[in-house]
Amino acid sequence: MDPLALASEVIQRLSDTPHPARPQLLACAGDQAVLRDGDGVRVVRASEVPESLDLSPLIDHTLLRADARRDEIERLCDEARHHGFASVCVNALWVESCAQRLQGSPVRVCTVVGFPLGAALPQIKAQEAREAYRLGARDIDMVLALGLVKSGDWRGVRRDMAAVRSAVPDACVKLILETCLLTDEEKRVACDLALDEGLDFVKTSTGFSKGGATISDVCLMRQAVGTRAGVKASGGIRTYGDALAMVKAGATRLGLSSSLAVVQGGSAQATTGY
Repeated sequence: MDPLALASEVIQRLSDTPHPARPQLLACAGDQAVLRDGDGVRVVRASEVPESLDLSPLIDHTLLRADARRDEIERLCDEARHHGFASVCVNALWVESCAQRLQGSPVRVCTVVGFPLGAALPQIKAQEAREAYRLGARDIDMVLALGLVKSGDWRGVRRDMAAVRSAVPDACVKLILETCLLTDEEKRVACDLALDEGLDFVKTSTGFSKGGATISDVCLMRQAVGTRAGVKASGGIRTYGDALAMVKAGATRLGLSSSLAVVQGGSAQATTGY
């Protein structure tokens, strides 16, 4: 597997950002890793990766609590801008204000669709995505139609994905599998369909079910999509060690509410996330 291809969606968004103060790990593949440092973006042996790394470009700084306040959302945006995170991930209620606050910044606005159950009608998911894009969201994280998966209705699952993809053709669309509720075979088929429908990422979890991201699921999803899509690990990742392990397993995006603890190499519990 080509590690540069694996990191392509990260490298593309780094063109407008300054060289980092410390090395940034963008992706891993087998015994190779992609680093960005003062010398630019380069492939190195995994054994040559420094112990202290900046994972900021991979992070979707997340606050999806139902009771999140405006001042918390504003702080989320300011933190994302300061640390150079990939995006802020918020409920649709806050998309427009986040887009305004982050105007002129490379930080993207991400929102969720059909969240957290995935049980909305495809046309409703599509309308959610379309309106969020109009308000400034450029990343759309949609929840898989889990009930259809469990019913074996893969044609319906495909229609659900296609509705959102066609509604926002220029957005980065991520499919939330909610892996804790699926068999390994269901995860693989969902990943295959996501590729067929032109989705950009597959994602482990909403953070609102009975389990979050695991190393084994990230490995399975990376194997399923190869270098044709990104893998986002999300749910229960609260320390630098947790985050680094997910990247080494194949994640090229991290959905975190404990982003500050991770970038500071700490292990504090989340204070602004779910």
